[in-house]
Amino acid sequence: MKQSIIMDVDTGIDDSLALLYLLASDDAEILAITCTSGNVPAKQVAINNLAWLELCGAPDIEVSLGSEVPVLAPLMTTEETHGPQGIGYAELPAPKRSLSKRHATEVWIDLARRHPGEIVGLVTGPLTNLSLALRIEPELPKLLKRLVVMGGAFNHAGNTLPTTEWNIAVDPESAKMVFDAFSGLPADRRPIICALDVTEQIEMKPEHIAKIAEIAGSTPVEVIAESDVDGTLSSASNKVVKYLSDAVRFYMEFHVSHDQGFLAHMHDPFAAAMAIHPELGETKAATVDVELAGSLTRGQTVADWRGMWGREPNADIVVKVDPPRFFEHLTQRVGDYARRVG
Repeated sequence: MKQSIIMDVDTGIDDSLALLYLLASDDAEILAITCTSGNVPAKQVAINNLAWLELCGAPDIEVSLGSEVPVLAPLMTTEETHGPQGIGYAELPAPKRSLSKRHATEVWIDLARRHPGEIVGLVTGPLTNLSLALRIEPELPKLLKRLVVMGGAFNHAGNTLPTTEWNIAVDPESAKMVFDAFSGLPADRRPIICALDVTEQIEMKPEHIAKIAEIAGSTPVEVIAESDVDGTLSSASNKVVKYLSDAVRFYMEFHVSHDQGFLAHMHDPFAAAMAIHPELGETKAATVDVELAGSLTRGQTVADWRGMWGREPNADIVVKVDPPRFFEHLTQRVGDYARRVG
């Protein structure tokens, strides 16, 4: 059985690998990709998704433009992290595929109504599109099978401000609206939250890209070295490996420039894996809310682990992960897919 998925993304280097992972997964079916501003503006996000789909010869998946700005806050983007187009040094061929005429909110609502209880919603960018859809269809939490969110930081430092994670920081109001709306669901329907606490343990290193290339049968041996001149491009024979390597190299250079090591935190691929293989992470129930008013903590996600607020849990937060197990899973799938695509 294939798990039906709506991807809501701000593509993004790690969103790109999340997309490749799901395309590679025989147990997943992407029904639609909805685009929001975050890592880069929403229109560029849409181009990136269309380009990846075309490069891979993927099925004709609907790609829909959503909100280009947060519901209240001024838009922030982070090209310094993901590159001017959002995909690092990769320069994908311009896509010939067309953007859907439907707005992202219409896509969310229509698909959820037509497939009640069947779809997992996967959000790896700001929660703007989902919050707007909830205003039109408040029953979305009951119509979806489950929601998986990459976002937040709990017992962990933020990556945008001292206590805030990027996706939540871009649109805190939308995040709060979503967490509030998904309260009161049965335990097996609670949103799964993949926060920095675990996603910053998902450290992709050059050997992981080399492994994907090896499985794909790409030549020559794929080497990303810290000693290389910044911006060195891949000469891989396999097109998926080449563009993925070019994207990830940029991300690794960014991380090393911020004293985090020559690696890339792959937040979004882990969330994508949790959407179809929740056994890859251990979760703990909590009540999650978002700080909107704090002068130093706006956008902070707060988890009530002990029931001090007297409110029922509204999320299952991933608290434990086995990174080597995850990367073995990821590299095998994406490598096999890259070999098939060519």
